[in-house]
Amino acid sequence: MLSVKHLTREFISGDTKVTAIDNISFSIPQGSFTSIVGKSGSGKTTLLNLLGALDKPTSGSIVVDDQDVTKLNGSALTRYRGRYIGFVFQNYNLIPNLTALENVMLPLGFMGEKANARKQRAAELLEAVGLNSDQMQRKPGKLSGGQQQRVAIARALANRPSLILADEPTGNLDSETGRMIFKLLHDLTRTEKTTIIVVTHDLSIAGKTDTTYKLQDGKIIK
Repeated sequence: MLSVKHLTREFISGDTKVTAIDNISFSIPQGSFTSIVGKSGSGKTTLLNLLGALDKPTSGSIVVDDQDVTKLNGSALTRYRGRYIGFVFQNYNLIPNLTALENVMLPLGFMGEKANARKQRAAELLEAVGLNSDQMQRKPGKLSGGQQQRVAIARALANRPSLILADEPTGNLDSETGRMIFKLLHDLTRTEKTTIIVVTHDLSIAGKTDTTYKLQDGKIIK
């Protein structure tokens, strides 16, 4: 369960105080698929960064699995990101000199998994997202955009996170591949019981998630 209460994020731009996120509250059940839509500048990326503990709120709380993320610091915050959060980015953010398999194995190494276990888990995930054994051995430059995004999703799942945050995951893909990636994310909420939050501008995708929130001027509208 993800619970957000009275979340606010303010910052100073020149002589002006900007309220990027304005006292929002919502909750998302475990294993559900939620989309967040809104115009550029509405606060979508700021909210995603707060949920992923990449930024600190001015006030309010973010509770994931009974843990208030806003109260974590230092190594505890690093462990939270590594254990509870999986990120999927629009530009994939894969390491170019590593194979698909090695990219997925990487976060498992940070968690102290042994080499054989890392390789087995990575291969299982890549197979689950539709890559074959040959594609697993290719570096990102030898994979299509859709295949790279599949690798990014597998990497996000590697540590069995409670929450996956996806920032425009279909933004760089053609419409058919985008629909395939969306279906893959949707299926993961069922098979892995993973909570997924997607920031998207694609209303056709947003309309097919379990819940859609609209952000407008830092305020959330269900």
